[in-house]
Amino acid sequence: MIPTHRNTENIIRMKNLDKLRLQSLFFLAVIITFSSCISQKNTVYLQNKSAFSDGSGSYENDLAVYKVQTGDFLYINVTSMDPSNISAFAMDNRTEYQLQSDMGVYLKSYQVNDSGYVNIPIVGKVNVVGLSINQVRNKLQKELDEFYKLTTVTVKLVNFKISIMGEVNRPGTYTVYQDKLNIFQAISMGGDLTSFANRKEVNIIRKTKTGGTEVLKVNLLNDSLLELPGFYLHPEDIIYVEPLRSKSFAFTAFPYSIALSTITTTLLILNFFK
Repeated sequence: MIPTHRNTENIIRMKNLDKLRLQSLFFLAVIITFSSCISQKNTVYLQNKSAFSDGSGSYENDLAVYKVQTGDFLYINVTSMDPSNISAFAMDNRTEYQLQSDMGVYLKSYQVNDSGYVNIPIVGKVNVVGLSINQVRNKLQKELDEFYKLTTVTVKLVNFKISIMGEVNRPGTYTVYQDKLNIFQAISMGGDLTSFANRKEVNIIRKTKTGGTEVLKVNLLNDSLLELPGFYLHPEDIIYVEPLRSKSFAFTAFPYSIALSTITTTLLILNFFK
């Protein structure tokens, strides 16, 4: 059978239609791929190092060491070669057992009152507000040396806990056993940020010295963060990481298998009708 002119036109039209559909599928796959990707520009920390020719720099932050505030709880322990020197600080067996837990340390701690003082046995009231933990220890050691010899004072900050929430792999509340913690250390405790975390919009909710609350905005992509108040954390800080706006239509990992399956199925259908 000799094909007619009309049949030839229909064949050409079908081929052109199939070609157009294939091109549409290809461009659709490209658009989905690029729209679902997270730009490296939005995930690399501390990018702005243009001020230094070698990409490095020196930063100073006078908030590196936490200063004691009113309402803080301090664990204060006194040891001595002569047990009679520390009878006022002695613990019974039950309390000593409790010290193996966080609650035990809390029960053995001293709270800084609203006037900035802690009331220590034998020594009395000592003003500690505005001092670092080492400065508090040195001050108490000096005070105790006037009463006893061969004593050693240990001071720890009890209430240093932070909460991490939002676009974090392991959100939760974490106890910190040190008096200095920066935001990158806190993020690592939470298993780092997710791919959809908005690293330009990290909020630190912090109590003020007057008892109020303030919100510090932190941009993890800018190295000027290293000199800002939000770089070093305070006890009971809450870190909230906002999501990127693209999260609602993006993928954590592009579903290549689904995309290829869809394209293959479409091609089979087109070939069947063809």
